[in-house]
Amino acid sequence: MSTTVITCIALMGILLFVLGANVTRHRAMRGANGPQMPTDPADRLLIAQRAHGNAAEYVPTLVVLLVVCSTLTDGWWLDALAIVAAAARLLHAYGMLSAKTLAAHGPVRDSGAMFTYASGIALGVTALVAM
Repeated sequence: MSTTVITCIALMGILLFVLGANVTRHRAMRGANGPQMPTDPADRLLIAQRAHGNAAEYVPTLVVLLVVCSTLTDGWWLDALAIVAAAARLLHAYGMLSAKTLAAHGPVRDSGAMFTYASGIALGVTALVAM
């Protein structure tokens, strides 16, 4: 496995835990008095929860695909896909956390989502072709 792939896997893992810690921070700031399961799309706790939840949905799958692909093949395209996947997850998280509300999409969040889909599909195809 290349250093680039390992670095990207590590960055996505760190991102997932930082987003989880951010949820804990928001809950601690709110204390026992505020709602812990908000529904207002502009609520900072809900935004933090969804940013973490979305990362928890995609990061593990991307990591597994990177590990599988790394065992089956090597090449510059695998490094490129790892970089795209990690950058996409960072962009998406930033786009969500910087939004005033989850009700509106922005170009950073949407491009992060699209590059997540593209890199995930490309990694899946790579795994199939490399078998």
